[in-house]
Amino acid sequence: MSITFDETGRPREQVMAELEGFRGGDAAWRDGRVPLYVFSGPPEVQAIGQAAFNAYFSENALGARRAFPSLQHMEQEVIGMGLDLFHGPDGACGNMTSGGTESIVMAVKAARDHSRATRGDSGFRGNLVLPVSAHPAFDKAAALMDLSVRRVPLTADLVADPAAMAAAADGDTIMMVGSVPCFSYGTIDPIAALSEIAAVQGIWLHVDACVGGWMAPFAADIGRPIPPFDFGLPGVSSLSADLHKFGFCPKPASTIFYRTAELQQRQEFAFDVWPSGRFATQTMVGTRPGGAVASAWAVMRFLGRAGYRDIARDVLAMRDAYLRDLGAIPSMRVRGAPALANIAFGCDDIDMGQVATLLNERGWIAGQVRTPPSLHLMLSLHHADARDAYVRDVAACVAAVRANSGAKAEAVTYA
Repeated sequence: MSITFDETGRPREQVMAELEGFRGGDAAWRDGRVPLYVFSGPPEVQAIGQAAFNAYFSENALGARRAFPSLQHMEQEVIGMGLDLFHGPDGACGNMTSGGTESIVMAVKAARDHSRATRGDSGFRGNLVLPVSAHPAFDKAAALMDLSVRRVPLTADLVADPAAMAAAADGDTIMMVGSVPCFSYGTIDPIAALSEIAAVQGIWLHVDACVGGWMAPFAADIGRPIPPFDFGLPGVSSLSADLHKFGFCPKPASTIFYRTAELQQRQEFAFDVWPSGRFATQTMVGTRPGGAVASAWAVMRFLGRAGYRDIARDVLAMRDAYLRDLGAIPSMRVRGAPALANIAFGCDDIDMGQVATLLNERGWIAGQVRTPPSLHLMLSLHHADARDAYVRDVAACVAAVRANSGAKAEAVTYA
């Protein structure tokens, strides 16, 4: 593909028309045709998030301490609200990041450097112990830092197996991980049991609540069965939670929290052997969009706890309706016990990859889980009006696969 750089610029109207035209080939996420990537709150929440982002469109959060104290103030309030929500003890602290992957990478870096400091070995490279359902961002972090990863099989209920996790850990384990919930099944790992193991063995426990952290507490408030998972458990050292998922804030926005300032300090990168003097950041990236900080602060202040409870009530009621209607399809089974908005479901007597292929042909982006073969949804409010059409098409595709077992299946992928 050959692209040229125009000598002269194009009129604004032409540029914007072309920009809008590019969307013609995009999936219709507003119609609920996409199983993930976009997380919709009520229109008024999206509006205030966009307005606040645009108000700080040009500011750079890298300069929050020196040039933009307003951004520093807002980020501190966002972190403070999170620590209040996640039962942070006195001295707990955190940072905003660009997303779940960065939050996880920083937590792994902090755990690695903490282990090096406590061992007195600046070159120590340990291992991470994860359930097989943990997010690939942990493996990305391990690849960046030359650490080894031990992925442990799940229980029959598709959650982390505490006994197997304990057995997989050893004196070189620098971090143990549990998910709230895991992406694939929407199941919440037994964090309380992992906390006990971490406390006894002296291992850093990270709670990956990137998917559900900003919904789980409000789901608990409305009576949903959400087990303890945060700093209220003494063995939890760090916790990540994405604001741009079920915090309904504009991208890119996530949070990483630590039980103590000492643990948080381990994530800092500092360097001073260059002409401009000391350079230090507590995040992976340098420049950060000021709009992401401002919009997160605005959305959280606009909603308050009551607003988040209302959204959780609506999302989970919709999820229950999806589970009910999908469960009426012959032989359809829900995988595990999804606690929040992620669900996986499938029929064990047919090839679910073939069902996904047929769904794609009907205009859906079919989410898939490879083990066990399943369809996958990460539900948000824009999926509400699509429920009847989606369930109807799933039922039709299941019936078609049963009638024609030779259909070609597509590979499972999310990248």
